Amino acid sequence: MAIATLKTFLMWCTIINFALLIFSSIMCMFVADLVYQIHSKWFSISREAFNVAIYSFIGLYKILIILFNLVPWIALIIATKNY
Repeated sequence: MAIATLKTFLMWCTIINFALLIFSSIMCMFVADLVYQIHSKWFSISREAFNVAIYSFIGLYKILIILFNLVPWIALIIATKNY
């Protein structure tokens, strides 16, 4: 795989994943009651436990995006700069 293709792939992975992260965060901020109602039908969970789980999920997802998408993309940009 060419380096340019890999850089483009990682760039789009980063953009898409951050868009999903922002969408999830907005959903949890503005329609948290609806999200809780849907999930509480599937799982027996208290509101406090749900808040902790959602907050943990969003935080872990952000860390994984940075670790596996953003950092490799930036490293490829730096490593392939023409001086």
